[in-house]
Amino acid sequence: MSLAGLFPIDKWNFSTQFILNNLPPEEYAALSANMTELQLKKGEVLFRQGTVPQGLFFIIRGKVKKYQVNRNGKEQIIYVANTGELLGYHAILSNERYPDSAAALEESTIGLIPKEDFLQTLENSGSLSRMLLKSLSHEFTVLVNSISVFAQRSVKERLAIALIVLREKFKDPASQEPVVIDVSRNDLANMVGSGIENVVRFLKEFKTAGMLDTKGRKIIIRDVGKLIELSGYGSL
Repeated sequence: MSLAGLFPIDKWNFSTQFILNNLPPEEYAALSANMTELQLKKGEVLFRQGTVPQGLFFIIRGKVKKYQVNRNGKEQIIYVANTGELLGYHAILSNERYPDSAAALEESTIGLIPKEDFLQTLENSGSLSRMLLKSLSHEFTVLVNSISVFAQRSVKERLAIALIVLREKFKDPASQEPVVIDVSRNDLANMVGSGIENVVRFLKEFKTAGMLDTKGRKIIIRDVGKLIELSGYGSL
């Protein structure tokens, strides 16, 4: 089921996938000439909050969560990045340390583009700078939307939204089967900004209502339309 006209999914997704795909061949070659591949296991950290950036990360395959940790060690997941997306360029552009951390949600292959190559290509490429500016502008919109939702929506509504967004992340466009979300209850709670007990309770409620099924940690989305109604976006 497409979400077009039903849910504003663009307000929840960054738009970095188009950047490398639309670079002129010579600029892409310069950017990726010294790219190395990293193999991350589920849960393995890609970079940590407060460390100095070493390069630009390109998700060749897999999913990566961006998160911050508070004084009590509690995670708040800011965003889930998917295959094709770029990570880590904000800190390079601002010449600052990473403002957040990133870790693999599943086994992932990550391309590391050295900081020097990224900055050199950026200096010589008008197209790369324009696309990054466009992407940064859209990311600001996404983050403002997220802040607004956290301030105004109930935990149940936020959980419904998180499941809708994750459904898009885990969806296989070539398959007609229901989407299976493979994420821990702890990560889901950290996305929603609530305790695990609340997430588990509402998942059982959603399951009883026919919106989803569960198999271990996996969540099978059965009726995304009902989730959209519950999320508060049903009138769009």
